[in-house]
Amino acid sequence: MSSLKETLLAQKDEIISLWVDRTLDSYISSGFFKSSADRFANPVGANIREGLTDLYEMLLTKAAPKEMIAPLDQVIRIRAVQEFSPSQAVAPILELKWVVRQILKSGKKVRPDAAELDEFDCDMDRLALLAFDMYTECRESLYKNRIHEIKSGRFILTDSACSSALVGASRSNCVEAVVD
Repeated sequence: MSSLKETLLAQKDEIISLWVDRTLDSYISSGFFKSSADRFANPVGANIREGLTDLYEMLLTKAAPKEMIAPLDQVIRIRAVQEFSPSQAVAPILELKWVVRQILKSGKKVRPDAAELDEFDCDMDRLALLAFDMYTECRESLYKNRIHEIKSGRFILTDSACSSALVGASRSNCVEAVVD
C-alpha cells in the first residue's frame, strides 16, 4: 500500500490534466481554452494551466500558504473579473478533491490512509478559503475602481461608443431644448 503523496506524485500529470480540463470546462469558450497552448493567443487558458500546476506542486511539497498566493492569484484574479458567482470562481480549487478521488478509484491497488485523505481535504479547504478571500478582495477593488471612474467622470470615456458621438448627442439635445 502506497502513501497518498506517492500516489499523487506518480499520477501528477493525469491529475493536473483532469483538474485543468474541469476548470476550463466552466468557461463558455472551453474548447478554445483547452486547445490553444499559445500564451498570447490564449492568456486565460495558459494562466489557469500554469497556476493550477504550480498549486498542485506546492500542495505536494506542503508549501506555506504565503507561498501559494501567487499561483492562486493567477487563477482567481481571472475568475474575479469575469461573470462568475463567488462559488463558481472558487470551485476549481475544491474540484481537486474530486479529481484525486477519481484517480484513486481508477487505481485499484492504491488505498491511501484515511488520515492522509483527511489531511489533504483540510489543506484543500484552507486553500479554498484563501481563494475566497482573494476573490472578494479582487471584486472589492473592481468596484472601488468603478466608483472612482464614475466620480471622476472617466466612465463617459470608457462606457460610451465614442466621444464625438457624445458631443453630437449633447448638441441635438440642446437643439431640441431650444426648438421646444
